[in-house]
Amino acid sequence: MEILWSANLQWVLVSMLFLGMAAGTIGCLSYWKRQSLMSDALSHAALPGGVVAFMLLGEKQLPAMIAGAAVSSLLGAFFIQMIRSSSRIKEDTAMGMVLSVFFGLGIMLVTMVNRTGNGNQSGLDSFIFGQAASMVRKDVFTMLALAALVLLVVFLACKEWKLFLFDPAFAAGLGLSMRLMNSVYLAVLVLVIVIGIQAVGVILMAALLIIPPASARYWTKSFRSMLAVAGLFGGGAGVSGTLFSSMGAGWPTGPFIVLAASFLFLISLVFGVEKGLLVRAFQLWIQRRRLAESETAIIGTGVKRG
Repeated sequence: MEILWSANLQWVLVSMLFLGMAAGTIGCLSYWKRQSLMSDALSHAALPGGVVAFMLLGEKQLPAMIAGAAVSSLLGAFFIQMIRSSSRIKEDTAMGMVLSVFFGLGIMLVTMVNRTGNGNQSGLDSFIFGQAASMVRKDVFTMLALAALVLLVVFLACKEWKLFLFDPAFAAGLGLSMRLMNSVYLAVLVLVIVIGIQAVGVILMAALLIIPPASARYWTKSFRSMLAVAGLFGGGAGVSGTLFSSMGAGWPTGPFIVLAASFLFLISLVFGVEKGLLVRAFQLWIQRRRLAESETAIIGTGVKRG
């Protein structure tokens, strides 16, 4: 309980709440756009940009490293689109290629920095597995402001996102620019990824974007409600995972957040009101009972006629 009285940890928990909510809502857009793997590819692609920014500055400055990671992620997205449009390679294959190449480059750069004796001291290794509890207040404020901006963009344009995802032809007929919506979608996705790397890490950041929307799908059919539920699940996983990781010295935050999100998914899978296992089993039992009653009624009617 003494840990909870730490002012720095309280700010970290608030920032992780907003980060989880932002990741959950953006993950809903990727879920319905059928590009969940894109978040994984871009999160891995962000690593070399952050490391290059650190190498140029010689010290850890979160805004500069976020900018470098964003440039690297956008470059990865550009290569994915280029490979897809200029060859017969499918989109998922292109994502896998970009993910592997960029992540391999990032690990090589991290190794080079660590050999200089500055990588571990700067917390650069936390970009791989995440370490939210080690963030300073300046890092927290930066993450909090950017996550709030992402949430604002998603919820203010909820109608436009619905048209963009479910009926792009009708949206284009209304004058909504698909290129602009694609650009905004990619921008907010990259922004969530790069601000979450410090806390969750490049390896597990994709889980925070994928698992909460998948969990929310078991509770509602409404797009707006799914955004809210996914944000709630993402925020809950971020807060609980960060809290547990802060109880041990040097415990990485990312794995604990993923475990918390997985626990929420299991609960949704079993108890979800929309196609949860218990609900489906109950519905199947009701159908079998009605079928048995109808068969009994038919047999009874035949016996009376006989």
